[in-house]
Amino acid sequence: MEYNTQKTHLNMPEYGRIIQQLVERCKEVSDREERNEMAMAIIDFMGQRNPQLRDEENYKHKLWDHLFILANYDMDVDSPYPFPTREELAEKPKRMEYPKLQGDFKFYGKSILQLIEKAIELESGDEKEALIEVIANNMKKSYNVYNKEHVTDDVIFRHLKELSNNRLDLTGIDSLEKSKIYYANNNNRNNNKNSNNKNQPAKRRFNNNNNHKNRR
Repeated sequence: MEYNTQKTHLNMPEYGRIIQQLVERCKEVSDREERNEMAMAIIDFMGQRNPQLRDEENYKHKLWDHLFILANYDMDVDSPYPFPTREELAEKPKRMEYPKLQGDFKFYGKSILQLIEKAIELESGDEKEALIEVIANNMKKSYNVYNKEHVTDDVIFRHLKELSNNRLDLTGIDSLEKSKIYYANNNNRNNNKNSNNKNQPAKRRFNNNNNHKNRR
């Protein structure tokens, strides 16, 4: 018994030797009702010794689990929660899948993944092709801004295929410069430049008239 006491105490040192001794004393109480009352008192004492647990969800449940562990999985009391078994606690947690946005992809952002999922759901057609090109162009901008270097389109196409699990493919076009989205954006920029240039002579005339009036 002394070996088990030391072992469980070392496994949960945050509760201290006093609580460990109380747990062992509780196990020796023959009257069940008295044993239950003592277990409840120990639970309250454990909560006082570790107030940070109160901020956690289901902290009372955790205290009862810890009590059972301190008792070396051998305590006959009426717990409001089922006690864990050695096998359950020894079971390794399931391996978590790493998010896609790591390494080469971390700078694309979650919004790109959401757009990719949306594009995958769309039926084949002009709308889907346009969205894929929008995604690729935004990926290229994000890459260039983050890495501060120019990236070739074939790298973007490869990343797009990987992020979409090979369900989105832009290898049908040689480069993003030949996509409809690229030309539409460039035309809009050119139109804005032309409109600004047309307005400049009018602004100069307006400024010249004001200067002439001021001289008078």
